[in-house]
Amino acid sequence: MALPAYASTGQRIWDVVFRTVCACGFLFLVLPVLIIIPISFSSSSFLSYPLPGFSTKWYEALFVPYPWMMSVKNSLIVASATTVLATCLGTLAAYGLTITSFRFKPILVGLLISPLVVPLVITALASYLFLASIGLLGTYTGLILIHTALAVPFVLITVMATLQGFDVNLIRAGASLGARPYKVFRHVTLPLILPGVLSGAIFAFITSFDEIVVAMFIAGPAQFTLPRQLYAGLRDHLNPSIVAIAALLILVSVLLMGVVELLRRRSERLGGLEG
Repeated sequence: MALPAYASTGQRIWDVVFRTVCACGFLFLVLPVLIIIPISFSSSSFLSYPLPGFSTKWYEALFVPYPWMMSVKNSLIVASATTVLATCLGTLAAYGLTITSFRFKPILVGLLISPLVVPLVITALASYLFLASIGLLGTYTGLILIHTALAVPFVLITVMATLQGFDVNLIRAGASLGARPYKVFRHVTLPLILPGVLSGAIFAFITSFDEIVVAMFIAGPAQFTLPRQLYAGLRDHLNPSIVAIAALLILVSVLLMGVVELLRRRSERLGGLEG
């Protein structure tokens, strides 16, 4: 936003300096990522820059059944199941914590979001020991359960933020008309907070799809997810197909963040209409 015409020279200089620093910080973060995209079209069998030639062969190599398509399938299975479980649990928890008030509420919220605070390697080690004791180590079920525990805090925080502007009188009005609580939630509350719920679901999907530390501890060879396969490729045989899959992941991340932004704007519009 431009400064008003009456702003002093010092304010204008500070504005220019501030914008320059922000632009440099943005370029510092983004340029290393953007360099990946042209390298993925290299005709060389090794990672090199400048490019010796243009080729799409490394993108074509991604569509063979093994290993990339298998790892993509595993990631989609785990991330989809995690998204459903985390969205349901996180939304219900956020709804209950928002409309009720009790003494130990802050402690309960802290426990629910604790996976964001605990170092991931500690969570992975504890998950390994727990799943090994119940026979779920190296299974889809075990990986989905742990990913759900990691994703629930993102849904919880997102939905609770959406519910902050929710008018609880709408719930009372529905109850006064004889509607049961689940019907009030389904027909009144959920449509109003749906953008926040969908945003939380997207964050849950990204959390699971992009997770590698837990997968390294508890996933067996049959459950190799895409990040786990990328790590194995970097360690064993470095070739531009890894850069190609990384470029596609960047594109998917940008698209998902665009969807989150659209949902945020829709939520703001709904909040304005409700107000």
